[in-house]
Amino acid sequence: MSKLFIKILIIFLFTINQSLTEENIMILKLKDGDVKIELYPDIAPNHVERIKELANSGKYDNVVFHRVIDGFMAQTGDVEYGKAGSDTSLAGRGGSELPNIPGEFSDIDFDRGVVGMARARSPDSANSQFFIMFEAGYFLNGQYTVIGKVTSGMEIVDKIKRGEGPNGSVLGEPDKMVSVVASD
Repeated sequence: MSKLFIKILIIFLFTINQSLTEENIMILKLKDGDVKIELYPDIAPNHVERIKELANSGKYDNVVFHRVIDGFMAQTGDVEYGKAGSDTSLAGRGGSELPNIPGEFSDIDFDRGVVGMARARSPDSANSQFFIMFEAGYFLNGQYTVIGKVTSGMEIVDKIKRGEGPNGSVLGEPDKMVSVVASD
């Protein structure tokens, strides 16, 4: 009887853990497929809340990857100047109408697939832009806020058009996030 109880308890706890994890998932729909990102609200609660708000209000839909550096990262999320189909020459300089967010730094390494918040020189200037690491970038550790990690679809991220312009800017027609949703 006690073995049965333990098995049921383990299954119950596993199911609960699965559903809790599913509460903090963001899906980026790209031209080549979906990218699933586990968000880290315990590590960066304010940043994750912002990402979810922008995603679920449709602000990230059709936003381009404006800065993509091979062997480093792909940056997107400029909801002000980065909408595909408009003039994206200023992409990377804008943000949302919401206030900037103070840094929420952690001891999580910037490994391949880690998602971080982009910012200007001030550590408290993150707003809407984020980046996905192609490769490890440990020089970012403790200086940028980690908001999550790609759990599936990294092969899709690897297909994002690379930047050939200054500082990784994407020339011509950049790839975009077709749509973005995040679970609450």
